[in-house]
Amino acid sequence: MKKSGILNADLSRIVAALGHGDLLVIGDAGLPVPPGVICVDLAVSVGVPRFADVLAAVLSEMQVERAVIAEEAGAEVRGWVDSLTPEEVSHEAFKELSAEAVAVVRTGEATPYANVGLYAGVVF
Repeated sequence: MKKSGILNADLSRIVAALGHGDLLVIGDAGLPVPPGVICVDLAVSVGVPRFADVLAAVLSEMQVERAVIAEEAGAEVRGWVDSLTPEEVSHEAFKELSAEAVAVVRTGEATPYANVGLYAGVVF
């Protein structure tokens, strides 16, 4: 049994397999998952798990080169992703970008526009 880091087998496998430039989306409970994109559905109930907690777990294992959020995101969401200095696009453009994702991770978050696209970097 894995004793630390991401314990969800599907999410752990996806993060480990990311290549440079691959996109991983972490979304709120309402973000639509485009057809053909893997959905790692972690949502248990409204608010569980929280977006911020899932983001922290992913960031502990993923090298991020750049990030994208919706320009409609509020202060709370911006606070969660501020350290990533995200680019901003419209929410509609964000949903279109998510069609290019390796996977969308669905959280139980109910905060509007609590979504981030993380592009994988390299550690060297």
